[in-house]
Amino acid sequence: MKSRARGVAALLVAGAAVAAIPGLLAQHPYEWPLYGGDAAGTKYSALKQINTGNVAKLQRAWTYTGAEKGIGSPEITPIVAGGMLYISTPKQRVVALEPETGKTIWEFDPKVDRPRHHRGVSYWPGVGRARILHATSDGRLIALDAETGRPASEFGTNGEVNLKTGATDKFPTAWYAITSPPAIYRNLAVVGPELQEGPSTGPAGSVRAFDLRSGKEVWTFYLTPRPGEAGHDTWGSGGVQDRSGPSAWGPITVDAERGLVFAAAGNAADRFYGADRKGTNLYSASVVALDATTGKLKWHFQTTHHDIYDYDLAAGPSLIELTQNGKKIAAVVQATKMGLLFILDRVTGKPLFGVEERPVPKSDVPGEEAWATQPFPLKPPPLARNSMKRDEVAHLSPESDKFCQEKWDQHPNRGPYTPPSMNGSSLFPGTAGGTGFGGVSFDPELGYIFVNTQSVGQLQKMAATPPGTAGSGAVSPMPYRATSTRFIDQNGYPCNAPPWGELSAVNASTGDVVWRVPLGNYPELEAKGFKDFGAPNLGGSIVTAGGLVFIAATNDHMFRAFDSKTGKRLWTMELEATGNATPSTYMGNNGKQYVVINGASPGNMQAFAGGDKVSDTIVAFTLP
Repeated sequence: MKSRARGVAALLVAGAAVAAIPGLLAQHPYEWPLYGGDAAGTKYSALKQINTGNVAKLQRAWTYTGAEKGIGSPEITPIVAGGMLYISTPKQRVVALEPETGKTIWEFDPKVDRPRHHRGVSYWPGVGRARILHATSDGRLIALDAETGRPASEFGTNGEVNLKTGATDKFPTAWYAITSPPAIYRNLAVVGPELQEGPSTGPAGSVRAFDLRSGKEVWTFYLTPRPGEAGHDTWGSGGVQDRSGPSAWGPITVDAERGLVFAAAGNAADRFYGADRKGTNLYSASVVALDATTGKLKWHFQTTHHDIYDYDLAAGPSLIELTQNGKKIAAVVQATKMGLLFILDRVTGKPLFGVEERPVPKSDVPGEEAWATQPFPLKPPPLARNSMKRDEVAHLSPESDKFCQEKWDQHPNRGPYTPPSMNGSSLFPGTAGGTGFGGVSFDPELGYIFVNTQSVGQLQKMAATPPGTAGSGAVSPMPYRATSTRFIDQNGYPCNAPPWGELSAVNASTGDVVWRVPLGNYPELEAKGFKDFGAPNLGGSIVTAGGLVFIAATNDHMFRAFDSKTGKRLWTMELEATGNATPSTYMGNNGKQYVVINGASPGNMQAFAGGDKVSDTIVAFTLP
């Protein structure tokens, strides 16, 4: 393994230059050490061996199968550092692989009792010994020796820290999981939890930092302000007391130069009912910028006020640079489930293209006070459908039209931010987005932001909780609760008119959409003449200096490459199942560039046509 590290170092000496993105940590182009490629979450690689001229020749190099098919909902992005490739499996085993062959080097099994959706691990170069950081869905932070896979004995207790300690003490049976890999800032690992979204009582949401050498907790920032703190009054009388959430389950990003950590908060509990939390509910559905050393709040920006739509921020904030009036500006890009893209000043949180508060529909749920307005960026325009009229069905067949229009009649849509209704309503986009956890990728040379969206709806109906309904432990049920399903026809296809999935490029400096193309297709529909419909998708893209955007994500089980300048599709390859994940790319010890994707599971896309396939494969592609 030491020889592997020396071999990679030789590649650098041979001319693999360091990609220097101003304001961010420098990253060697052969590596992909973190979930988002770099600490800023740009998902950009300076590699260009695979490019627009030869990508059509890509072929499978190797396939890893973990014998864990159908377990959990893996959304794993493989990382590559120090000459090895690291993954976590659906059961959350950590596996080190040889990047050129997929051969197993070592394995570590944390024996997670309840595997859930999970996005992988992080790499810390450390001082002397590099470590792999693994945060699990049963609430543990584990540090492993990157070379051997053995727990780092000096970290916590025998290599692990129980994250539930101090977080779930009052609610010991409550759900407390870590979904995204830890963010790394100097000698700190920064994590945020996934918490229950209902009922309202449970553990508080927070962002926490731990010393990477000892495992000691260094700071905590609570996403529901404590009494006396700014924002406490946005929850109404008693609204913060024992409030569950908000979660911070998306990837956290870091500006090492400015010493800032950026987290995206989830929705408040209960996710569809908020009569017991009247107000805007800071810092739910907000981007928060924190001092990386102390955890103190620098600024916040809320994307949904008083969230009763399940419009949590699933994607992590991405840190980019753009130019306005000849001046370079450090910015934050936050994609939302609404299909909106908020581009904010990284230092102040101010929207760089303006934001307008627009009136949205009222709620008919007793006691509920939906916030009267919601923020919409003036640029770029919405990238997903946010409303639907009765006649805007897909027109796949008379039977489909009848089915969908009857569903619409039972669940009418009243425009953007239509709230759950006692009589039934439809929400666009649905609770899976819009833009999901995959977020955006960014090319610093082109200055383009790439974002995939889906335009599919959700049917919802509120009802009073039946008298005598039992709660869970000490937690009482909410007085009203929602039922919800995807807005699909009898065959699993979205009811609304296409496109159902799209990939867009946005000029970061102007806010203009440069190109926008359908993402995905259904061959059985194309055979009937329904072309360029796109497909439901959940996952993310990466972009390379070779002029390529790579993305899987779609329910047609395909992995694709697009020309980053034009949006032209250049390559397609079928996977074993839906690649609901974000790929990565790296340079092997043999001097060859690889692109790797987790093609494992449909996750939240199971209701849609094509979402029934499952697998447990990691697939790498390279040039012949």
